[in-house]
Amino acid sequence: MRKAFRSDAFRKLAALAVFALAMGWLEAVLALYLRKLIGLEGSLDMMDPRTQEILLKKFAVMTAAGGKGHLTPPFLWVEQSREAATIIMLAAAGFLSGKSWRERAACFLFCFGVWDIAYYGVLWHLLRWPPSWGTLDLLFLIPGPWIAQVWIPMAISLCFIAWGSWSVLHPAVVRRGRKR
Repeated sequence: MRKAFRSDAFRKLAALAVFALAMGWLEAVLALYLRKLIGLEGSLDMMDPRTQEILLKKFAVMTAAGGKGHLTPPFLWVEQSREAATIIMLAAAGFLSGKSWRERAACFLFCFGVWDIAYYGVLWHLLRWPPSWGTLDLLFLIPGPWIAQVWIPMAISLCFIAWGSWSVLHPAVVRRGRKR
């Protein structure tokens, strides 16, 4: 019985990984097209003044209140809705894969980790970007811009994959740790 459960858990993780890899490919291809569309050819380093200038020209305006830049509608809404749709798809995959809320969360985080690593892997394969683990990237726009070096989301994604895998493969241990 236990061996059969483990086999089912491995199949579940394999299916989730295939889904997340495909999503990572799709997101990276979309990023490639968006870069070409807005004129960000070559290296995309958030600290590069040329990158900042292009992003400001294409997407940002300066507000009178504090001079903070923000993406202009409809670009902000479109990009945030795309990001929200990505999270919703990953959450739906987790929800459909898990039996308990803890397992659903584990499946979601596993998918998120695989998706994010696949995204950067495909960008590297297609564009040779990022040039280093220390390259700054615009990670997310919900609720506002998240900018960090590429190694940070990679490390978090590996933790998500490890915890998600362990939780799916060892559900009894995870449940025993919960206080009743």
